[in-house]
Amino acid sequence: MKITWNKAVWAVLASPLLFSACDKNDDGQLEGPLPTTSFTSTVNATQFPVTVTFTNTSENGFVNQWEFGDGTTSTGSPVTHTYNTPGTYKVRLNVSGRGGYAATPQTDVVVPTACGNTGFSALVACNGSAPSARIWTLSNAAGAIKRLDASNNVTSSSAANSLASCQADDQFSFSGSSFTYTYTANNSCGTEASGSSSFVYKPGSNGLGQIVLGGTSTFIGENVAVANRTYDIIEASNTLLRLRGTLANGTKTEVTLVPFDAVTRVRQLLTGGTQKTWMLDNSVEKTITVGTEAKPTEYYGGGAAGALPACQADDEFTFSATNEFAYNAKAETFVAGANGAPGSCQAARTGTSAYAFGPADGAGLAQLVFAKAGTFIGITDAPDLSYRILSITDKNMVIRAGSGKNGGTVFDIKLIAK
Repeated sequence: MKITWNKAVWAVLASPLLFSACDKNDDGQLEGPLPTTSFTSTVNATQFPVTVTFTNTSENGFVNQWEFGDGTTSTGSPVTHTYNTPGTYKVRLNVSGRGGYAATPQTDVVVPTACGNTGFSALVACNGSAPSARIWTLSNAAGAIKRLDASNNVTSSSAANSLASCQADDQFSFSGSSFTYTYTANNSCGTEASGSSSFVYKPGSNGLGQIVLGGTSTFIGENVAVANRTYDIIEASNTLLRLRGTLANGTKTEVTLVPFDAVTRVRQLLTGGTQKTWMLDNSVEKTITVGTEAKPTEYYGGGAAGALPACQADDEFTFSATNEFAYNAKAETFVAGANGAPGSCQAARTGTSAYAFGPADGAGLAQLVFAKAGTFIGITDAPDLSYRILSITDKNMVIRAGSGKNGGTVFDIKLIAK
Protein backbone atom coordinates (compact mmCIF):
# COMPACT_ATOMS: atom_id res chain seq x y z
CA MET A 1 0.00 0.00 0.00
CA LYS A 2 1.31 3.45 -0.88
CA ILE A 3 1.16 5.84 2.06
CA THR A 4 1.41 9.63 1.73
CA TRP A 5 2.91 11.23 4.81
CA ASN A 6 1.83 14.61 6.19
CA LYS A 7 5.02 16.69 6.57
CA ALA A 8 4.13 18.00 10.01
CA VAL A 9 3.38 14.53 11.34
CA TRP A 10 6.49 13.08 9.68
CA ALA A 11 8.58 15.66 11.57
CA VAL A 12 7.03 14.51 14.84
CA LEU A 13 7.54 10.84 14.06
CA ALA A 14 11.14 11.43 13.07
CA SER A 15 12.20 12.07 16.67
CA PRO A 16 14.37 9.27 18.17
CA LEU A 17 12.07 8.98 21.18
CA LEU A 18 9.06 8.07 19.09
CA PHE A 19 10.96 5.76 16.78
CA SER A 20 12.29 3.84 19.78
CA ALA A 21 8.71 3.01 20.71
CA CYS A 22 7.82 1.73 17.24
CA ASP A 23 8.17 -1.74 15.83
CA LYS A 24 10.49 -1.98 12.84
CA ASN A 25 11.21 -4.70 10.38
CA ASP A 26 14.70 -5.61 9.25
CA ASP A 27 14.64 -2.89 6.64
CA GLY A 28 13.98 -0.24 9.28
CA GLN A 29 10.44 0.36 8.08
CA LEU A 30 7.52 1.06 10.41
CA GLU A 31 5.08 -1.81 10.60
CA GLY A 32 1.72 -2.34 12.18
CA PRO A 33 -1.91 -1.71 11.27
CA LEU A 34 -2.68 1.53 9.47
CA PRO A 35 -4.74 3.90 11.69
CA THR A 36 -8.46 4.01 11.10
CA THR A 37 -9.49 7.63 11.54
CA SER A 38 -12.66 9.16 12.93
CA PHE A 39 -13.74 11.85 15.38
CA THR A 40 -16.80 13.35 16.96
CA SER A 41 -17.63 17.02 17.49
CA THR A 42 -19.98 18.73 19.94
CA VAL A 43 -21.01 22.33 19.26
CA ASN A 44 -21.76 24.45 22.33
CA ALA A 45 -23.99 27.34 21.22
CA THR A 46 -25.24 28.23 24.70
CA GLN A 47 -22.85 31.16 24.57
CA PHE A 48 -20.90 33.09 21.97
CA PRO A 49 -18.20 32.88 20.74
CA VAL A 50 -19.09 29.27 20.02
CA THR A 51 -16.85 26.50 21.32
CA VAL A 52 -16.62 23.05 19.72
CA THR A 53 -15.22 20.01 21.51
CA PHE A 54 -13.49 17.47 19.25
CA THR A 55 -12.82 13.89 20.38
CA ASN A 56 -10.52 11.50 18.55
CA THR A 57 -12.21 8.10 18.06
CA SER A 58 -9.52 6.70 15.76
CA GLU A 59 -7.80 3.34 16.28
CA ASN A 60 -4.17 2.25 15.94
CA GLY A 61 -2.80 5.79 16.22
CA PHE A 62 -0.75 7.53 18.88
CA VAL A 63 -0.12 11.00 17.34
CA ASN A 64 -2.95 13.21 16.13
CA GLN A 65 -3.19 16.68 14.67
CA TRP A 66 -6.37 18.71 14.20
CA GLU A 67 -6.95 21.11 11.32
CA PHE A 68 -9.86 23.30 12.48
CA GLY A 69 -10.67 24.85 9.11
CA ASP A 70 -9.85 28.41 10.19
CA GLY A 71 -6.11 28.21 9.60
CA THR A 72 -5.26 26.93 13.09
CA THR A 73 -4.17 23.49 14.30
CA SER A 74 -3.79 21.65 17.58
CA THR A 75 -3.08 18.26 19.11
CA GLY A 76 -4.64 16.21 21.90
CA SER A 77 -8.01 14.67 22.57
CA PRO A 78 -10.49 15.79 23.55
CA VAL A 79 -9.69 19.34 22.47
CA THR A 80 -11.92 22.41 22.58
CA HIS A 81 -11.69 25.09 19.90
CA THR A 82 -13.34 28.54 19.83
CA TYR A 83 -14.80 29.99 16.63
CA ASN A 84 -15.45 33.75 16.70
CA THR A 85 -17.06 33.87 13.28
CA PRO A 86 -20.12 31.86 12.23
CA GLY A 87 -19.95 29.64 9.17
CA THR A 88 -19.13 26.15 7.95
CA TYR A 89 -15.61 24.96 8.71
CA LYS A 90 -13.80 22.05 7.02
CA VAL A 91 -12.21 20.07 9.85
CA ARG A 92 -9.75 17.25 9.40
CA LEU A 93 -7.98 14.92 11.82
CA ASN A 94 -4.51 13.57 10.92
CA VAL A 95 -3.44 10.43 12.79
CA SER A 96 -0.10 8.60 12.84
CA GLY A 97 0.63 5.15 14.20
CA ARG A 98 3.01 2.22 13.81
CA GLY A 99 1.53 1.40 10.46
CA GLY A 100 1.83 4.92 9.04
CA TYR A 101 -0.33 7.96 8.59
CA ALA A 102 -4.03 8.44 7.73
CA ALA A 103 -6.46 11.34 7.75
CA THR A 104 -10.20 11.76 7.91
CA PRO A 105 -12.00 13.44 5.02
CA GLN A 106 -12.64 17.12 5.55
CA THR A 107 -15.77 17.20 7.68
CA ASP A 108 -18.19 20.14 7.86
CA VAL A 109 -18.68 21.66 11.29
CA VAL A 110 -21.41 24.32 11.31
CA VAL A 111 -20.92 27.24 13.71
CA PRO A 112 -24.17 29.20 14.20
CA THR A 113 -24.46 32.98 14.35
CA ALA A 114 -25.61 34.97 17.37
CA CYS A 115 -27.14 37.61 15.10
CA GLY A 116 -30.56 35.96 15.36
CA ASN A 117 -30.73 37.25 18.93
CA THR A 118 -32.15 40.77 19.21
CA GLY A 119 -29.78 41.70 22.02
CA PHE A 120 -26.63 40.64 20.19
CA SER A 121 -27.74 42.11 16.87
CA ALA A 122 -28.24 45.51 18.48
CA LEU A 123 -25.07 45.25 20.56
CA VAL A 124 -22.69 44.76 17.63
CA ALA A 125 -24.76 46.09 14.70
CA CYS A 126 -25.17 42.80 12.84
CA ASN A 127 -25.35 43.02 9.07
CA GLY A 128 -27.64 40.12 8.30
CA SER A 129 -25.98 37.07 9.83
CA ALA A 130 -22.55 38.72 9.92
CA PRO A 131 -21.51 40.30 13.24
CA SER A 132 -19.98 43.76 13.01
CA ALA A 133 -19.06 46.37 15.65
CA ARG A 134 -20.82 49.26 17.37
CA ILE A 135 -19.67 52.02 19.72
CA TRP A 136 -22.00 53.10 22.52
CA THR A 137 -21.96 56.02 24.93
CA LEU A 138 -24.05 56.99 27.95
CA SER A 139 -27.38 58.62 27.14
CA ASN A 140 -27.91 62.29 28.04
CA ALA A 141 -31.56 61.63 28.90
CA ALA A 142 -32.89 61.38 32.44
CA GLY A 143 -32.24 57.99 33.98
CA ALA A 144 -29.00 57.32 32.11
CA ILE A 145 -27.69 55.84 35.36
CA LYS A 146 -30.02 54.31 37.93
CA ARG A 147 -29.63 52.42 41.17
CA LEU A 148 -32.20 49.82 42.15
CA ASP A 149 -32.80 47.72 45.22
CA ALA A 150 -32.85 43.93 45.16
CA SER A 151 -36.53 44.03 44.10
CA ASN A 152 -35.77 46.30 41.14
CA ASN A 153 -37.28 49.40 42.74
CA VAL A 154 -35.47 52.56 41.60
CA THR A 155 -33.64 54.24 44.50
CA SER A 156 -31.80 56.94 42.52
CA SER A 157 -31.78 58.21 38.96
CA SER A 158 -29.59 60.71 37.11
CA ALA A 159 -31.22 63.87 35.74
CA ALA A 160 -31.09 64.87 32.09
CA ASN A 161 -27.69 66.24 31.00
CA SER A 162 -26.32 65.77 34.53
CA LEU A 163 -23.37 63.51 33.72
CA ALA A 164 -19.90 64.93 34.24
CA SER A 165 -18.09 65.51 30.95
CA CYS A 166 -15.45 62.93 31.93
CA GLN A 167 -18.24 60.36 32.05
CA ALA A 168 -20.47 61.63 29.25
CA ASP A 169 -17.70 61.21 26.67
CA ASP A 170 -16.97 57.56 27.53
CA GLN A 171 -17.15 55.08 24.67
CA PHE A 172 -18.06 51.39 24.98
CA SER A 173 -17.29 49.37 21.86
CA PHE A 174 -18.33 45.78 21.10
CA SER A 175 -16.88 43.85 18.16
CA GLY A 176 -18.93 40.82 17.19
CA SER A 177 -16.26 39.47 14.86
CA SER A 178 -13.56 39.22 17.53
CA PHE A 179 -15.73 39.30 20.68
CA THR A 180 -13.63 42.17 21.96
CA TYR A 181 -14.92 44.88 24.30
CA THR A 182 -13.08 48.21 24.33
CA TYR A 183 -13.57 50.99 26.84
CA THR A 184 -12.30 54.45 25.88
CA ALA A 185 -12.30 56.91 28.76
CA ASN A 186 -11.29 60.01 26.75
CA ASN A 187 -11.22 62.30 29.83
CA SER A 188 -10.94 60.06 32.88
CA CYS A 189 -12.87 60.97 36.03
CA GLY A 190 -10.07 59.56 38.15
CA THR A 191 -9.57 55.81 38.39
CA GLU A 192 -10.94 54.78 34.99
CA ALA A 193 -8.45 53.59 32.41
CA SER A 194 -9.08 52.81 28.77
CA GLY A 195 -8.56 49.19 27.80
CA SER A 196 -9.87 46.10 26.09
CA SER A 197 -10.99 42.63 27.10
CA SER A 198 -12.87 39.70 25.69
CA PHE A 199 -16.58 39.33 26.22
CA VAL A 200 -19.08 36.50 26.05
CA TYR A 201 -22.69 36.83 24.93
CA LYS A 202 -25.24 34.45 26.45
CA PRO A 203 -28.64 34.31 24.77
CA GLY A 204 -31.70 34.60 26.97
CA SER A 205 -35.22 33.26 26.62
CA ASN A 206 -36.40 36.74 25.59
CA GLY A 207 -33.78 37.02 22.85
CA LEU A 208 -31.87 39.76 24.68
CA GLY A 209 -29.47 37.78 26.85
CA GLN A 210 -26.42 38.74 28.89
CA ILE A 211 -22.97 40.26 28.40
CA VAL A 212 -20.09 38.80 30.43
CA LEU A 213 -16.87 40.84 30.38
CA GLY A 214 -13.52 39.09 30.53
CA GLY A 215 -11.31 41.71 32.19
CA THR A 216 -11.00 41.69 35.97
CA SER A 217 -11.73 45.42 36.44
CA THR A 218 -13.89 46.12 33.40
CA PHE A 219 -17.27 47.82 33.53
CA ILE A 220 -19.96 49.25 31.27
CA GLY A 221 -21.37 52.72 31.90
CA GLU A 222 -20.87 53.14 35.63
CA ASN A 223 -17.53 52.28 37.20
CA VAL A 224 -18.78 49.84 39.81
CA ALA A 225 -17.97 46.19 40.49
CA VAL A 226 -20.81 44.17 38.99
CA ALA A 227 -20.99 40.56 40.18
CA ASN A 228 -19.18 38.24 37.77
CA ARG A 229 -18.92 41.22 35.39
CA THR A 230 -22.30 40.12 34.02
CA TYR A 231 -24.88 42.53 32.61
CA ASP A 232 -28.44 41.59 31.73
CA ILE A 233 -29.71 43.24 28.55
CA ILE A 234 -33.04 44.80 29.55
CA GLU A 235 -33.75 46.67 26.32
CA ALA A 236 -31.98 46.65 22.97
CA SER A 237 -32.46 48.31 19.60
CA ASN A 238 -30.34 50.12 17.03
CA THR A 239 -30.83 53.34 19.00
CA LEU A 240 -30.77 52.24 22.65
CA LEU A 241 -29.12 49.66 24.91
CA ARG A 242 -30.18 49.30 28.55
CA LEU A 243 -28.11 47.06 30.83
CA ARG A 244 -28.51 45.96 34.44
CA GLY A 245 -25.89 44.45 36.72
CA THR A 246 -26.07 43.18 40.29
CA LEU A 247 -23.65 44.46 42.93
CA ALA A 248 -22.18 42.44 45.79
CA ASN A 249 -24.80 43.68 48.27
CA GLY A 250 -27.70 42.66 46.03
CA THR A 251 -28.55 46.15 44.81
CA LYS A 252 -28.33 46.86 41.10
CA THR A 253 -26.99 49.37 38.65
CA GLU A 254 -28.76 50.16 35.40
CA VAL A 255 -27.24 52.14 32.55
CA THR A 256 -28.79 53.39 29.32
CA LEU A 257 -26.50 53.70 26.30
CA VAL A 258 -27.00 55.20 22.86
CA PRO A 259 -24.88 54.79 19.73
CA PHE A 260 -21.84 57.03 19.86
CA ASP A 261 -22.01 59.88 17.37
CA ALA A 262 -19.10 62.32 17.47
CA VAL A 263 -21.15 65.17 16.02
CA THR A 264 -23.95 64.68 18.53
CA ARG A 265 -21.41 64.59 21.35
CA VAL A 266 -19.87 67.89 20.19
CA ARG A 267 -23.31 69.46 20.01
CA GLN A 268 -24.04 68.38 23.58
CA LEU A 269 -20.78 69.90 24.81
CA LEU A 270 -21.40 73.09 22.86
CA THR A 271 -24.90 73.63 24.22
CA GLY A 272 -24.72 71.81 27.54
CA GLY A 273 -27.82 69.92 26.42
CA THR A 274 -29.99 73.05 26.70
CA GLN A 275 -27.92 76.22 26.33
CA LYS A 276 -24.41 77.21 27.22
CA THR A 277 -22.41 80.45 27.21
CA TRP A 278 -18.80 80.74 26.07
CA MET A 279 -16.29 83.60 26.24
CA LEU A 280 -12.92 84.30 24.63
CA ASP A 281 -10.18 82.72 26.73
CA ASN A 282 -8.14 85.77 27.63
CA SER A 283 -6.15 83.81 30.22
CA VAL A 284 -3.99 82.11 27.59
CA GLU A 285 -1.70 83.33 24.87
CA LYS A 286 -2.65 83.20 21.21
CA THR A 287 -6.37 83.53 21.91
CA ILE A 288 -6.91 84.44 18.25
CA THR A 289 -4.55 83.58 15.40
CA VAL A 290 -4.90 84.28 11.68
CA GLY A 291 -3.56 82.30 8.75
CA THR A 292 -4.50 79.68 6.21
CA GLU A 293 -5.66 76.09 6.52
CA ALA A 294 -2.09 74.89 5.96
CA LYS A 295 -0.52 77.53 8.22
CA PRO A 296 -3.10 78.79 10.75
CA THR A 297 -0.69 81.36 12.26
CA GLU A 298 0.78 82.58 8.98
CA TYR A 299 -0.66 86.13 9.15
CA TYR A 300 -0.93 86.67 12.91
CA GLY A 301 0.58 84.43 15.53
CA GLY A 302 -1.58 85.66 18.40
CA GLY A 303 -1.03 87.95 21.39
CA ALA A 304 0.07 87.41 24.95
CA ALA A 305 -2.22 86.18 27.72
CA GLY A 306 -4.53 88.97 28.88
CA ALA A 307 -3.91 91.06 25.75
CA LEU A 308 -7.52 91.29 24.56
CA PRO A 309 -9.24 94.69 24.89
CA ALA A 310 -11.76 94.78 27.74
CA CYS A 311 -14.63 95.38 25.33
CA GLN A 312 -13.73 92.13 23.56
CA ALA A 313 -12.79 90.02 26.57
CA ASP A 314 -16.22 90.43 28.18
CA ASP A 315 -18.21 89.24 25.13
CA GLU A 316 -20.56 86.30 25.66
CA PHE A 317 -21.57 83.77 23.00
CA THR A 318 -24.51 81.52 23.87
CA PHE A 319 -25.51 78.39 21.93
CA SER A 320 -28.82 76.61 22.47
CA ALA A 321 -29.88 73.06 21.69
CA THR A 322 -32.55 74.55 19.40
CA ASN A 323 -29.82 75.94 17.12
CA GLU A 324 -30.15 79.55 18.26
CA PHE A 325 -27.07 81.70 18.82
CA ALA A 326 -26.98 84.85 20.94
CA TYR A 327 -24.15 87.38 21.10
CA ASN A 328 -24.03 89.69 24.11
CA ALA A 329 -21.48 92.47 23.61
CA LYS A 330 -22.14 94.01 27.03
CA ALA A 331 -21.33 97.73 26.60
CA GLU A 332 -19.26 97.67 23.40
CA THR A 333 -18.01 95.49 20.56
CA PHE A 334 -14.39 95.40 19.50
CA VAL A 335 -14.38 96.05 15.76
CA ALA A 336 -11.33 94.90 13.83
CA GLY A 337 -9.36 97.51 11.96
CA ALA A 338 -9.00 97.72 8.20
CA ASN A 339 -6.21 98.69 5.80
CA GLY A 340 -3.65 98.61 8.58
CA ALA A 341 -5.70 100.71 11.00
CA PRO A 342 -5.96 99.32 14.55
CA GLY A 343 -9.25 97.98 15.88
CA SER A 344 -11.35 99.87 18.36
CA CYS A 345 -14.22 99.54 20.83
CA GLN A 346 -17.43 100.67 19.18
CA ALA A 347 -21.20 100.45 19.64
CA ALA A 348 -22.45 97.06 20.78
CA ARG A 349 -23.46 94.68 18.00
CA THR A 350 -25.48 92.40 20.27
CA GLY A 351 -27.76 90.09 18.29
CA THR A 352 -29.00 86.60 17.54
CA SER A 353 -29.00 84.18 14.65
CA ALA A 354 -30.15 80.67 13.85
CA TYR A 355 -27.41 78.26 12.86
CA ALA A 356 -27.10 74.92 11.09
CA PHE A 357 -25.05 72.24 12.84
CA GLY A 358 -23.49 69.11 11.37
CA PRO A 359 -20.28 67.34 10.36
CA ALA A 360 -17.26 69.50 9.59
CA ASP A 361 -16.56 70.35 5.97
CA GLY A 362 -12.82 69.88 6.32
CA ALA A 363 -10.70 69.64 9.47
CA GLY A 364 -12.71 69.63 12.68
CA LEU A 365 -15.15 67.66 14.79
CA ALA A 366 -18.29 69.50 13.69
CA GLN A 367 -19.38 72.69 12.00
CA LEU A 368 -21.93 75.44 12.52
CA VAL A 369 -23.04 77.95 9.90
CA PHE A 370 -24.91 81.12 10.88
CA ALA A 371 -28.03 82.11 8.97
CA LYS A 372 -27.83 85.88 9.54
CA ALA A 373 -25.25 87.99 7.74
CA GLY A 374 -22.87 89.85 10.03
CA THR A 375 -23.01 87.22 12.81
CA PHE A 376 -19.60 86.42 14.25
CA ILE A 377 -17.76 84.76 17.13
CA GLY A 378 -14.85 86.54 18.74
CA ILE A 379 -13.80 88.88 15.95
CA THR A 380 -15.90 90.98 13.55
CA ASP A 381 -13.85 90.40 10.38
CA ALA A 382 -14.11 86.60 10.30
CA PRO A 383 -13.94 85.32 6.69
CA ASP A 384 -17.52 84.02 6.46
CA LEU A 385 -20.41 82.59 8.49
CA SER A 386 -18.96 79.08 8.92
CA TYR A 387 -17.15 77.94 12.07
CA ARG A 388 -15.56 74.53 12.57
CA ILE A 389 -15.05 73.14 16.06
CA LEU A 390 -11.50 71.80 16.18
CA SER A 391 -11.58 70.61 19.79
CA ILE A 392 -14.01 70.82 22.68
CA THR A 393 -14.48 69.75 26.29
CA ASP A 394 -17.02 70.95 28.82
CA LYS A 395 -14.64 73.81 29.69
CA ASN A 396 -12.60 74.70 26.59
CA MET A 397 -13.20 74.98 22.87
CA VAL A 398 -11.13 75.89 19.82
CA ILE A 399 -13.05 76.96 16.74
CA ARG A 400 -11.87 77.87 13.26
CA ALA A 401 -13.65 80.68 11.43
CA GLY A 402 -13.69 80.36 7.65
CA SER A 403 -13.77 77.43 5.28
CA GLY A 404 -10.09 77.75 4.40
CA LYS A 405 -10.79 76.56 0.86
CA ASN A 406 -8.56 77.65 -2.02
CA GLY A 407 -6.02 79.11 0.39
CA GLY A 408 -8.59 81.32 2.11
CA THR A 409 -8.00 82.99 5.46
CA VAL A 410 -8.95 81.24 8.70
CA PHE A 411 -9.11 82.45 12.29
CA ASP A 412 -8.42 80.02 15.13
CA ILE A 413 -10.22 81.17 18.29
CA LYS A 414 -9.89 79.83 21.85
CA LEU A 415 -12.96 80.00 24.09
CA ILE A 416 -13.75 79.03 27.64
CA ALA A 417 -17.10 78.11 29.20
CA LYS A 418 -18.57 80.84 31.36
